[in-house]
Amino acid sequence: MKEILEYLFNHHTLSKSEAKAIMIEIAQNKFNSAEVTAFISVFLMRNITLNELDGFRQALLKMAVPVDIDASDALDIVGTGGDGKNTINISTLASFVIAGAGQKVTKHGNYGASAITGSSNVLEELGYQFRNDSASLNEDLEKANICFLHAPYFHPALQSVGALRKSLGLRTFFNLLGPLVNPAKPQFSVIGVYNLEIARIYQYLLQKDNREFTIVHGLDGYDEISLTADSKIITKDGETIYSSKDLGFNPVDPQNILGGLSAQQSAKIFRNILEGVGSEDQNAVVLANAAVALHQTKKWGSYQDCLSLAKESLESGKALNSLNLLTDR
Repeated sequence: MKEILEYLFNHHTLSKSEAKAIMIEIAQNKFNSAEVTAFISVFLMRNITLNELDGFRQALLKMAVPVDIDASDALDIVGTGGDGKNTINISTLASFVIAGAGQKVTKHGNYGASAITGSSNVLEELGYQFRNDSASLNEDLEKANICFLHAPYFHPALQSVGALRKSLGLRTFFNLLGPLVNPAKPQFSVIGVYNLEIARIYQYLLQKDNREFTIVHGLDGYDEISLTADSKIITKDGETIYSSKDLGFNPVDPQNILGGLSAQQSAKIFRNILEGVGSEDQNAVVLANAAVALHQTKKWGSYQDCLSLAKESLESGKALNSLNLLTDR
């Protein structure tokens, strides 16, 4: 690792094959925590390159625990995290709204590292027990229209650096890898990113895949459609900037979509929203993200049709039912 660090500290970057090899060695615990921290720190001082991100991604997918789920018609909606906004768990809430609307969801998530609560924290608090056997995941998908893949159960590298990431409490390149390495490989992915430079790298990387993607970015720094400012939405067909009005909502006050200060608080807010007692602003951001995701599949009609489906899922209790079926409540 010393030679690698010296190379990087001299302003060099890694090739795809070098990045892949190093990530495999990190997963195999070949380096001590100080060495891994120094390695991570390189990417806190400069942006990751396309080759580096692609190499890290290939390593994680190569080492991933295999899972046998038919995801040819499934969707994942996930943010990189690390935007520092401490919002409610928007993409996870949207996942249940989407599932309630009839679209299968293979949700990939993790504990919060640079945020207070990630999707895994909230679902665990709500009673979900993580699993990585295909039979159980397929059973969840069948009964609840959604299954949840807790990232460390499938990616040894993420497990090996979990404690280190949490102790650092900073946004690292591992934030960027999570949305790219869903082991179920769903056909549709909606990925929220915290800045436009990362959006560009994702766009170049995902263009190579046969699967469909949508990249979303709140122009005031959110890794999702926040409705607090305009949002940029990027697909294989191009990119467009949408205002909250374009998406069917009034502008949202950032204070009104803040999350909890603990997993317990976040879980309470989460369930309140799905139980139909969320605020107008909370509901708006969840519905906007759900509608964009449903629209991406080109199965559910126009954006307005998808928004109506999302509203019906939330207001009828179908989204809540998906959560209850998943957590066996």
